[in-house]
Amino acid sequence: MLQARLKRTFAPGSDSGGFSLDLEFTASQGVTVLFGPSGSGKTLTLDAIAGFVKPDEGRILLDDQILYDAASLVHLAPQQRNCGYVFQNYALFPHMTLRQNLEFGAERRPRLERHRRVGEMLERFRLNDSAGRRPHEVSGGQRQRCSIARALIGGPRLLLLDEPATGLDAPLRAEFYEVLRQVQADFKTPMLLVTHDLAECFELAEEMIVLRDGRVIQKGPPRHILDEPANLEVARLLGAFNLLEAEIRTLDPGRDISRLQAGDFELQGPYFPGHLKGDRVTLCVRPEQLKVARRNGKPEANQIPAELKRVVERPHGLRLEFTSPAFPVAIRVNVSRAEYERQKGNREWLIQFPGDALRVV
Repeated sequence: MLQARLKRTFAPGSDSGGFSLDLEFTASQGVTVLFGPSGSGKTLTLDAIAGFVKPDEGRILLDDQILYDAASLVHLAPQQRNCGYVFQNYALFPHMTLRQNLEFGAERRPRLERHRRVGEMLERFRLNDSAGRRPHEVSGGQRQRCSIARALIGGPRLLLLDEPATGLDAPLRAEFYEVLRQVQADFKTPMLLVTHDLAECFELAEEMIVLRDGRVIQKGPPRHILDEPANLEVARLLGAFNLLEAEIRTLDPGRDISRLQAGDFELQGPYFPGHLKGDRVTLCVRPEQLKVARRNGKPEANQIPAELKRVVERPHGLRLEFTSPAFPVAIRVNVSRAEYERQKGNREWLIQFPGDALRVV
């Protein structure tokens, strides 16, 4: 298990421009993802754990071994930490063959064991046919597999991965996900992976840590974070919601209902604990949770009239973009192609807000 409490402040004139990192988290078996926008401190966190950056304060423990402790002046060198690191650009030595890159990663092992381990890794990561080639002579997928194999060959207690899927096309990305799942099954090595891709969190992570400006703003399983964003900041970072302003008009915990006012229209949702009548809130609802219908007379409960402005093709359906007198921003609704074909002749549209899907922050 990894336990990290880190604090590091950079001077305003430095390359990091006055950035401050101040966070605390744990990571156990499986894949833990550091999620956040560029400049939120994700790679800096990896570098501090690996020993490339020395925090100002805090403590880092890996399986109860102290890697860094400001109070007792412990700061182990990177080679003493037994952490594997897969860099964003893979960082393979360009003048070495893939086999030689793996041999370098295993150089601290006895010669016979080193030779055996390199052979095993070449076989396991399907690199035998390209073992004698240099990195520029092989495909991106082979370079990536070699980078992961080199990080694992020394038997690390923790694998650090810095946005390893960035720049990969869809087939290579799918191959990478499969390789990483196989690594987890075979080696049981805990992984700490950096990404700003929400889909990648769902593809790989058991635990997700959301960072913003060097701080942890939410952590938990990806599904929980998507279903229950802790605040507006998290909801915006996820990029998965319509964020719509409304006012709470009624709160009834006994009946587990609330009523929201949006312009001249009213929406009913579940009871929202922690809020008061009259609060201005932001309504969070995902595009796939909304439904559309043809307008025939006065809108019914939880329906709002809207005007279709744009239809966007998506791999698995369509995204409809609407304007509505209830909200000053566009509303996105995801529908199947069949549903759109059935309703595309609508002159007037209604957006249906399912009450159980409504969340407020």
